[in-house]
Amino acid sequence: MLNGIFFVCLSLSLWTSGSSLSCKWMQHKFQQFSKNSLVLIDSMGNNSTNTTNTTVDARVGFPNHLYNQASKASAEDKLSFTVQILEEMVVLFEEDNSKASWEEIREENFLQVVTQVADGLRSCIGSHSYKRKNKKIQMYFKRLSSHVLEQMDNSAQAWELIRKEMKIHLVRADLLCSSLLTN
Repeated sequence: MLNGIFFVCLSLSLWTSGSSLSCKWMQHKFQQFSKNSLVLIDSMGNNSTNTTNTTVDARVGFPNHLYNQASKASAEDKLSFTVQILEEMVVLFEEDNSKASWEEIREENFLQVVTQVADGLRSCIGSHSYKRKNKKIQMYFKRLSSHVLEQMDNSAQAWELIRKEMKIHLVRADLLCSSLLTN
């Protein structure tokens, strides 16, 4: 009986120390990388593109309800949600953006940082917990591609709209993950 209790306590302490080790990235690197991604996406902006009064197509709509659901979810689910948003963002930026107003090197730097954030957050989740992709997030990003980029012929204005929308995602993802640091 005593050996059983000792084994349970030992297992629990090893699991706890292992999970805290996997989230050191979150505690030590997340805020730095998150801030860098925001600085980089700002640097991609082009003030000469006249999009001040233009917003992303109403049929697409920002997925506030998904962020609200994620904010009430477990820490692991918050991280999974954020990783999926970041991965979808990278895929979106890999579309034909030859007409975008920013320099290619700025985009490459931005995507590299976003990928590092996604990888770092994924390391906090652990490989033991496979999460299915959220279909609503996938559909949202597909609608951005078809209703904004394709309908606007991948123009500089369309890409500026996408850049601004992705900045909002980065801010919301930062808030979502930062809430885990304060708890």
